[in-house]
Amino acid sequence: MANDLPILIACDHAGLPLKNHLVKKFPHLKWQDLGTHTEERVDYPDWADQVCKKLKSKPLQRGVLVCGSGQGMAMRANKFPWIRAALCWSTESAVLARSHNDANVLCLGARLLSLELAEELLNLFLSTPFEGGRHQERVAKVSSPVD
Repeated sequence: MANDLPILIACDHAGLPLKNHLVKKFPHLKWQDLGTHTEERVDYPDWADQVCKKLKSKPLQRGVLVCGSGQGMAMRANKFPWIRAALCWSTESAVLARSHNDANVLCLGARLLSLELAEELLNLFLSTPFEGGRHQERVAKVSSPVD
């Protein structure tokens, strides 16, 4: 990643094992772990909010959200106009999320991905640059308010 900002990460109870695995597997990354830290049942929107609110003031920062399917986190995160959260399940989806959509939050489904694939998706998400150009206008439309 081109900047020195910490990667924000959060999860619900279903995503806890994968979140902990990623933080441990990539100790060279500067993580800011916002929780949850126990397997006690929690509501994923609360944890998505933790990451998304912090990203408002730092547009170059990245976030990772993990829940059972990844879908709930993505749906909640995309309620914030400055967030472009991408639910990724394949290497191509991770590359395109960054290169074409300038996604700033990676959403992962802990119940649906192997640890190895989740690691690869994280690597691709963090290392793939936004292409800009023809994609820039579309990204601006994604972030514009809807009446």
